[in-house]
Amino acid sequence: MLLGTGKADITAFKEGVGMLGYGQAFNIMENVATPLYARAFLFKTDEKLIAYINCELGFITPSLKRGVVKKLRRKHDKTEYNNNNILLAAQHTHSGPSGFSHHGLYNTNSPGFVLEIYNKIVDGIVEAILKAEENFEEVSVQYSEGEFEEEKEVGFQRSLKAYLKNPEAKKITKKELHLGINREMRLLKFVNEKNEIKGSINWFGTHPTSLPNTNTSVCSDNKGFAAQYLEDDLQKNKTDFLGIFAQGSCGDVSPRFQYNKKHSRIRGKLDGKFLNDDMKSAQYNGQLQYEKAKELITKENQTKIEVNELDYGLMYVDFSNIIIDEKFTGGIKNARTSPSCMGVAFLKGAPDGPGMLEPFAYITALLSRAVKAGEYVRALFMPKEWGMAMRQKYTSQGNKDIAIESGDRKIMATYDINNLILPAWVDETISNLKKFHRRGALDKNPWTPQILPLQIVKLGTIAICAFPFEITTIAAQRLQKTIEDILIGNGGYTKVILNPYSNAYNGYITTYEEYQVQCYEGGHTVFGEWSLAALQTEFEKLAKEMLKTEDERNLSHDVTPLVFTKEDLNKFSYFKGQYYLNTIKRKERLAKVKARRRNKLEKRKERIQKKLDDL
Repeated sequence: MLLGTGKADITAFKEGVGMLGYGQAFNIMENVATPLYARAFLFKTDEKLIAYINCELGFITPSLKRGVVKKLRRKHDKTEYNNNNILLAAQHTHSGPSGFSHHGLYNTNSPGFVLEIYNKIVDGIVEAILKAEENFEEVSVQYSEGEFEEEKEVGFQRSLKAYLKNPEAKKITKKELHLGINREMRLLKFVNEKNEIKGSINWFGTHPTSLPNTNTSVCSDNKGFAAQYLEDDLQKNKTDFLGIFAQGSCGDVSPRFQYNKKHSRIRGKLDGKFLNDDMKSAQYNGQLQYEKAKELITKENQTKIEVNELDYGLMYVDFSNIIIDEKFTGGIKNARTSPSCMGVAFLKGAPDGPGMLEPFAYITALLSRAVKAGEYVRALFMPKEWGMAMRQKYTSQGNKDIAIESGDRKIMATYDINNLILPAWVDETISNLKKFHRRGALDKNPWTPQILPLQIVKLGTIAICAFPFEITTIAAQRLQKTIEDILIGNGGYTKVILNPYSNAYNGYITTYEEYQVQCYEGGHTVFGEWSLAALQTEFEKLAKEMLKTEDERNLSHDVTPLVFTKEDLNKFSYFKGQYYLNTIKRKERLAKVKARRRNKLEKRKERIQKKLDDL
């Protein structure tokens, strides 16, 4: 097998534009702490070519992948790339740009679609691919895996209450949160004929949220630091090494931790002690990941992977309407998904990225329940089809207090966003959605993608299974077993590796048990309480097709991702006239947030000093 590697800059910086990850109005770009990169690995045999690209971004959008394929075909027509043989993934930093999605909800923090950000990212990804075209070499492939030592606090279970609802969960306490995650790193190493290490890809799950939502510096966060440390190390001998730190099952995993409420915020830890410097926290976490990757690269007796064959398969699925195989629901029949909905728990945010204030969240939950009751009453006077769709929505979404129906373009069950009962000052997301509604930008298309891709890439005996969600620790275990039960021992497969944040994005995947608790992850599991079962149902279909010959496969493309028109995008485009005003307002808001946190810290210091004086 031939391997080509390429790296290119995708630092799409525009001062004042929001960052993608936390969804907070004050989380904006003011400067650049580290560049952002796209790293491309091209795998080639006489028969096939596969492109694996990892980007230092929050997530991938369908529009990004479409733009990359379109540019490769238009300006580089001799290349062999298409939608099926490109795997485009993100490492999920929360300190990268927003504004590159064509779907409206993901642009509310920009606010709006920013063409220059989109173009910078697409151009950089294409540049990385073309650079990789220039240095193909014959390589051998080796696989290794290993767990982080218990004292290495590289990630923490951030949703303990939900996690412990799973029968498979380790019975850990609040002081053992670092044990409630998948602590295994898996790594592929590529060695050329000169016995030089040309590159490596590793998969490990921890959120790149070492930097908090008050950060205003563009940064690749812990995984970016890890990649840079490894490349700096292995390039000392003038080898052209490239290292990808891909994401794993990090849906409920945070690099930051808090023992009790006395701390002014959740922080990272260094050798068991809290860090006040967030950038050092990111660097330290990256150091831990780099050290484990280096250990696996230099490990003796690695498993040699024979790559006599490359293969790939991609299918699109309408996740808003999946009839789920009852073997994944514990025997419950006729379970199905619904168009995507986000709950009040989503608006409240996660422990390492708090959102809506608790009083507003409480009121919003009460409104959500009142709306639900009102819709059931309304069904008595509406057409039968309307009532059936409404009941299916609430059946599928289960225990969720629905706030935003991103699939059906509603908030609190109304299309009239501008006159929504929730005032604009409650949350900037609401404020921006009202602005977009006044421009007619919310009337036509779903606010988040409903038709999403699943993909399996085969490197010799390794199956890399790509999907567009964030997945929790136990949910990933169940999904991996589903795929392994089909592939391992058949078709020459020996390993299954999950690759989330790939080719598109729409929220989380939790287990059914976790969903019932409605922590942040459950509130952001958008297709309902059986979302994991739906993903298992569809991946089982794809895996079975991959065991057939290419001519026999039925990878249905009856549904395809939504394509936005120029008119659609113009309605979502960034308000140039409001650019400076928005930047000033956001900076003022950020200064207030930081001042409140400083005051809390000072008061805490005063309390401690008073206790010391009393002693």
